Amino acid sequence: MRVNPIQFHIRNFSYTIRSAKESDAELLSEVRLQIDSETENMDREKGEAYIDEVGFKQLIKEDTESVHNLFLVCETNGRIVGFSRCEGNQLKRMSHKVEFGVCVLKDFWGYGIGTNFLKETIRWADSNEIKKITLNVLETNEKAILLYKNYGFEEEGLLKKDKLLSDGKYYNTVIMSRFNE
Repeated sequence: MRVNPIQFHIRNFSYTIRSAKESDAELLSEVRLQIDSETENMDREKGEAYIDEVGFKQLIKEDTESVHNLFLVCETNGRIVGFSRCEGNQLKRMSHKVEFGVCVLKDFWGYGIGTNFLKETIRWADSNEIKKITLNVLETNEKAILLYKNYGFEEEGLLKKDKLLSDGKYYNTVIMSRFNE
């Protein structure tokens, strides 16, 4: 599904959040690879589950055609600096919910990009009769957990010792969701 582009201006920094286009595919592949190397908040290490340009083109095409999916990018000065996706399900019993994921290049943290991705996703979900948005977040990502709670998400569960990080320790994953009746 597509949404209208929205401009943001925060502390002398301007960016646009818009629907992904197939022409973004090469940049998205590079951005995802870089983000995976910048934080352990993601599921992957750099290079794991790599998606090339062709793979991103296919994802964008499918997400654009599906009323249950949403693929957004953040662009500034012709550069993609982050993206978010919502993936839904065609099965009738699960068609009311989507799973949300977001990532932003570290140099662009602190400009509300993740928050604005979340706000646009919630607006899209609420206006398209999607009742539940789910997400997974690493227990140590306290800022993200607080953000999600501020936007109506609740903790639904905990996947214990779910991720092994570079320090050799296991960490829990918090399962959160927002339900709109």
